[in-house]
Amino acid sequence: MSGLARDAAAFKSALHRQDYTSWHSHPPPPQPAGAPAGEAESSKKKKRPKQSMSPRSTNIVYSQPADTGTGTNVNTQLVYLVNHLKQNGNPMRLQDLAIITNTPVDTDQVLLEKFRAHDRVIHDPKTDLYSYRHDFNVRNKAALLTEIQRQTRKGGGLSVRTLKESWKEAPQAIEELEKEGEVYVTRTLKDGQMRMVFWNEVKPTEEQGGMPVEKEFHDLWHGLEVPNDVDLLKALASEGLQATASAAPVVKGSGAAKKKGKKSAPRQRQVRITNTHLKGTIDLSRDYVAPGAAQK
Repeated sequence: MSGLARDAAAFKSALHRQDYTSWHSHPPPPQPAGAPAGEAESSKKKKRPKQSMSPRSTNIVYSQPADTGTGTNVNTQLVYLVNHLKQNGNPMRLQDLAIITNTPVDTDQVLLEKFRAHDRVIHDPKTDLYSYRHDFNVRNKAALLTEIQRQTRKGGGLSVRTLKESWKEAPQAIEELEKEGEVYVTRTLKDGQMRMVFWNEVKPTEEQGGMPVEKEFHDLWHGLEVPNDVDLLKALASEGLQATASAAPVVKGSGAAKKKGKKSAPRQRQVRITNTHLKGTIDLSRDYVAPGAAQK
């Protein structure tokens, strides 16, 4: 029995040394008496990790192709380079253009040659800077007025949009010149945006004119109503006048009219005689008469 007792003692000591650290060995904390049973069950469930709500993950449009950057085609990269140079508005180094647009313009010789040969790209060999060639080289208010005067003398105005592309502060300068009476500006009827600008050759002075019309005359002019056609004819008839009639259009001669000049002689058509075998036996110029009918 001593061996059995030793085995039992060794088993009990092994149980005491065993470390039960699994979750089954720790019962859940007791819930208060007033707590519902649903909360106890929900506490046992594991919480799901929250999904990231970044703009990139929420604003994905799967129907549109992904933006792959400047691409690998030389012409596509050239368009990116010229557009960035236009939007920047200032001279730039070639290395800065390559980094910002992510194009190999500083290493690709073919792309560099096309970029330099572009009609909108200006290269300064002294500073080695590249700039965009705008339609008008305008950088201040005085140069803007000079360009407007030059175009007005040629018989036309300037588009405000084109001037804004050449100089971003051109609209503000045009508004200042308009208040000073130096230019005339045409605007859209819908929202009043500036469209074209012209030089005001007649300065607003008392001697030469050009002063703004007073509001009283504006109201009188717009208060006049043009009568309709029937009332207008009656008003003219009461004064002994009549409406001018439009001149009837002159109808040009038709193509069937005879042309003047000498008439050409009619062309004689040659007749081909095919019954030559009857020549000398029958007179074909006379009507045929039967032999018995001539004696009657």
